[in-house]
Amino acid sequence: MNMAITDGLVLMPPAFAAGLALWSRGDGVPGSGSYAGQPNAALVAADADFGGCLELQKTEATQKLRCFQQIPLQPGLYLRVTARVKAVAGALPAVRIAGWAGRSDGTNLASAVQVGPSVALTSYGEVVTVTAIVGAGNRQGVDMVWGGAAVYGHFGLDLTGANGGIVRIDDISIEDATPVFQRKLLALVDVRDHGAVGDGATDDTAAFLAADAEAAATGRELLVSAGTYRVEGHLTLNARVRFEGRLSMPAESRLACTRNFDLDSYAAAFGSEAAGFAKALQALFYFSDHVALDLGGRRVDLAGPVDVAALAGLTSFAQRRLLTNGQLNAVPGGGWATETVSTYATYSTSAPTRLTGVMNVAGVPVGALVSGAGVGREVYVLSKNVGAGTIELSLPLGGLAGRRSFGFTRYKYMLDFSGFSSLSKFEITDVELQCNGEASAILLPMAGSTFRLADAVINKPKDRGVTSAGSGCQGLFIDQCQFLSNEQPARAQDRSSVGLNVNSNDVKIRDNRVVRFAHFAILNGTGHMLIGNHIFQGDDETAGLRRAGIVFTQTNTKSLVTGNYIDNCFIEWSNEHDPAPGYASEYSFGGLTVSDNIFTTTDVAGSFCWFVLAPKGAGHFLNGLSLTGNAFRAVNGDVERIDRLDSSVATMDFTRFRNVTIGNNTFNGVGQITASPVTVEHVQNTAAATWSVDASAFLPFGARARNVSALVAEGAITTVAGAVQFVTPYVQVEQGSGGRLVNLRWPQEVKGRMQVTLRCDNPV
Repeated sequence: MNMAITDGLVLMPPAFAAGLALWSRGDGVPGSGSYAGQPNAALVAADADFGGCLELQKTEATQKLRCFQQIPLQPGLYLRVTARVKAVAGALPAVRIAGWAGRSDGTNLASAVQVGPSVALTSYGEVVTVTAIVGAGNRQGVDMVWGGAAVYGHFGLDLTGANGGIVRIDDISIEDATPVFQRKLLALVDVRDHGAVGDGATDDTAAFLAADAEAAATGRELLVSAGTYRVEGHLTLNARVRFEGRLSMPAESRLACTRNFDLDSYAAAFGSEAAGFAKALQALFYFSDHVALDLGGRRVDLAGPVDVAALAGLTSFAQRRLLTNGQLNAVPGGGWATETVSTYATYSTSAPTRLTGVMNVAGVPVGALVSGAGVGREVYVLSKNVGAGTIELSLPLGGLAGRRSFGFTRYKYMLDFSGFSSLSKFEITDVELQCNGEASAILLPMAGSTFRLADAVINKPKDRGVTSAGSGCQGLFIDQCQFLSNEQPARAQDRSSVGLNVNSNDVKIRDNRVVRFAHFAILNGTGHMLIGNHIFQGDDETAGLRRAGIVFTQTNTKSLVTGNYIDNCFIEWSNEHDPAPGYASEYSFGGLTVSDNIFTTTDVAGSFCWFVLAPKGAGHFLNGLSLTGNAFRAVNGDVERIDRLDSSVATMDFTRFRNVTIGNNTFNGVGQITASPVTVEHVQNTAAATWSVDASAFLPFGARARNVSALVAEGAITTVAGAVQFVTPYVQVEQGSGGRLVNLRWPQEVKGRMQVTLRCDNPV
């Protein structure tokens, strides 16, 4: 930096040959006397050492020489004043640079140091250079500190000591000395000062390391000035760094900016947000003192998937890492094109997660969705063995064995973690994944635990929001996120996108808002908690069809659905991933608590139900279902009932229902209340020895009346003649067609009113 050049400042005083009237014998201020015509001052045209110069005899105690010209001074500007002097006769004086510090109002800044170091002349004819640096800052090397109040100066020199001596003085020079202080003024160490070339070809690694070492040791900032710098290996910078130039590094080489690990720095280093994001995410896995990559509220445009494992060069990682605070934006292009493959393979229920004899196995992409006859929802390719011709699956296909055609669809995800064989404790918070209908959002690692997505937005995914193609969903957290479908204008039955799927256990899905997917969550595994979510999956159709918002595919799911708002969709419970779907001395359907939710619909067909049980094999039964404290409401058209058994594949063994509690729910716009246990009032107007009590409409899923827990006579039980009878009947359960009636058997024909409490199960 040279302000004489950059700011057009005139710093040089006039040459003596321009006239001594331009030089003051006082302070140089207007009105002070000049040297023109003075007997002790003369111009010498051709001195052997100086050429043209001033010859001056010392006649005063302090002989002053100042230029009348006002030399400007600014904050950050440092001036070097230089004079060359030699004694030619008489007493030998001392010489020093001097000046007069002027304020903006023209007065002198008396507090300023206005003289420089003094140099004694010790011999005749010897040329002595006298210099001093003037500036506002009190820095080492500044001889005359003037502070910020002085805006100009009248500069020259002083002769002190004995009078009578004669000296000759070369033209005084004033130059911008700011570059002397520039590095300390800006607290910068430039990589070019340590030999960096910046031509994009030369390996500048050594220069970067040397410059960084100096900057870190002195507490200054490392400057990567303009240019393109090739770094051939990993580079760790321990000083804070500023990028004006760009880095060029091999894909596998890491840049670790330990003092400014943020998107802005990496984007500056590599020329774009996308390139910077990739390199920063790569470095995140190798820091010991940074666990979070902060996007700084910035948007990163992605033209294709980010393969996180490939970036990191790792397949396993188990330390907490966090990506936070920004937006990832999918821009249109071929990078998001879905891969589809069709081929033949053999499936056997004896190896329920393997396909064998796979034709063109090399062409089947890992992480692809599997489709075909008998294949349950959300089954993915976990891995493949090209030599053996086999494919490992995330879940069993179901009970349909044999050789047949399968389809494989590989969606493209903005963040693809599938290259990790194991990844645990990775978190994404406060990030919007703006998929724009171009891309899916997140593909989880193939194994690992406690992946966390919180306070995030998954906006318009093309096919999937969060996909688990393996067991990397173990202990998954999905908290306070928004899932916004790209299919919102479509009818519910025409949608194909899925918010998320799970293959493993212990998932927490809490306080999310979900809008108009085909399904929000397809959940295998057990131990899940869905709490406080608002899931609305409706459309603009009148008497429209609806699809499941939440799907459980494990029989004994050991899960709870509590405090949710389930809007225009239903809960489906099946065992579609069971390779032997028929009951065979195992846990059957049980372990599910659905409590304190809001269920609502608008403009749906009357056949709609909020809870659908769909067994895929014979012999199953309910052993542990609690459906309590919920509010059911239908708007613009009644719903017949809240529950339904989908018996299109198989029905249930109603004789084995146990521990089923459906009660304390509220119903509005629902034609038939469902409850078990349920208390019904039976009125027998015609005396009979057998009263047939029918509460079948109340019992869930068309279940049997298996148990009577209470009988209370309301009023007198009388004979035909009106005689009051003090007798108690015994009960016969599971009577009539389908075992849905209860008989009260009396010792004689009687009539009256009875409150009967019955249930569809054995409670213990």
